[in-house]
Amino acid sequence: MTIILKTKVPGNYKKVMERFDRDLFEALKPPIGMEIEKFTGSKKGDQVVLKFTFPAKFTWQSDIIEDGHDEKRAWFVDKGIILPWPLKTWEHQHIVERIDDENCSIIDHMTYTCGNALLTTIIKPFLFGAFYPRKKIYQSYFAEK
Repeated sequence: MTIILKTKVPGNYKKVMERFDRDLFEALKPPIGMEIEKFTGSKKGDQVVLKFTFPAKFTWQSDIIEDGHDEKRAWFVDKGIILPWPLKTWEHQHIVERIDDENCSIIDHMTYTCGNALLTTIIKPFLFGAFYPRKKIYQSYFAEK
């Protein structure tokens, strides 16, 4: 299943991608129930480990498996290594795409599966709802210079 969120923000796409750091990750985390246990960066070989305490206790570990840039976009991809039930697979492409010299789009392109097709479909609105607040956070965060 796929979820795609696209958010226009001010800034050069390469400079916006450079700000995908721990500070941004702290800004993106929910107000309660999650701690960043480990964040080593957004480059291939880096790792993110999250500890959730609400609404349930679980660990989520993602490894950065790819990063790059070209004349139109910059990106990195995280792959879920330790995932909460019911997720079986998770891959999140973080793409920053050039619009012009002063604006870009952040694209969260997430693919996932659960134990079966029905569960994969049922969980989509919950995952969408969990990631949708990023749009306003991105706009606010990148409006600050």
